[in-house]
Amino acid sequence: MKNWFCLLAVLLCLSCSNKPSGKKDAAGATTYTNPLLPTGIDPSATFHNGKYYYMQCLPDQSKIVIWETVDITDLEHAVTKDVWIPDSSSYSSHIWGPELHFINDKWYLYFAADDGNMDNHEIYVLENSSADPMTGTFVMKGAIKTNDEWNWGIHATTFLHRGVQYLLWSGWPKRRINAETQCIYIASMANPWTLQSSRILISKPEYEWERQWINPDGTRTAYPIYVNEAPQYFHSKDYGKVLVYYSASGCWTPYNSMGMLVADADSDLLNPASWIKSQTPVFSQSPENGVYGPGGSSFVPSPDGTEFYIIYHARNIPNSDGGPEIRSPRMQKIEWDSAGLPVLGTPVREGVPLPKPSGTPVKE
Repeated sequence: MKNWFCLLAVLLCLSCSNKPSGKKDAAGATTYTNPLLPTGIDPSATFHNGKYYYMQCLPDQSKIVIWETVDITDLEHAVTKDVWIPDSSSYSSHIWGPELHFINDKWYLYFAADDGNMDNHEIYVLENSSADPMTGTFVMKGAIKTNDEWNWGIHATTFLHRGVQYLLWSGWPKRRINAETQCIYIASMANPWTLQSSRILISKPEYEWERQWINPDGTRTAYPIYVNEAPQYFHSKDYGKVLVYYSASGCWTPYNSMGMLVADADSDLLNPASWIKSQTPVFSQSPENGVYGPGGSSFVPSPDGTEFYIIYHARNIPNSDGGPEIRSPRMQKIEWDSAGLPVLGTPVREGVPLPKPSGTPVKE
């Protein structure tokens, strides 16, 4: 989503300098507190061979960094590495939503970037043949042509289902003129950097809670922006349902929240009729807990595989210009309802001790 940088964002950031830093107290051997880091948006993590690889959009949006850790709640002490710095002006600006995926024994890194004009955002893919994403080199495979008009794409993620690799992303139905509408699309893939099918629209901003773009204090973007973005694959407890979570409404508003799409695991995922959309948000702001605008989800298992957690970004003020300095990454445990669907609950207040994921190594 577009980040509206201005002096106001800096002043707001300074005014919030007394917020919890994310550092853990003496009880940190068994508990953690939110936020996981002081700042960060579009958090994403993958668990592979006993390690978590975490990524986020950086404040200056100029490069891609990977955090490596066995304890996803302790990112402040994770090993970090700059794994990619742009080598071309065509994709050197506004690097958003990096995600890491292990496909066919190689690492693929998806992100969106542009040439300085955010209307030119496209999805790019990097490949690393090393078994360890912290070694080797990420090589540019190119942009993913999501439609013949090359008309904008961000927040790509990919998943394998029944032997087919799929891509999910947020895109425009047509180029922006006086307003902007972001929708969720899906397509099958010929390989990790090329689509096989045409893009299929599975969600557009239609409900009032998906179309909020004006802050409570009246501040707003220069033109209406209706948002469905940041899709993420997940599943029901028994894997009988395919789930897609997404962020709705402007990230600069407290109304930024998460919706959910559900499809039967045996259905045709490229048929829009296979997807049922939640009529209300499944995860939204909690003024009573001082948490506003939760979005940008990622889902990870506990180290022992017995639990699942949602990682998301949010902030502790209701009004904002959406800048990355204001938001921070957080996580909390997922529960399940009687039908085996995830229950995300309510965003937890900052500083509240929470049990670490089951199987997290205990530091001496």
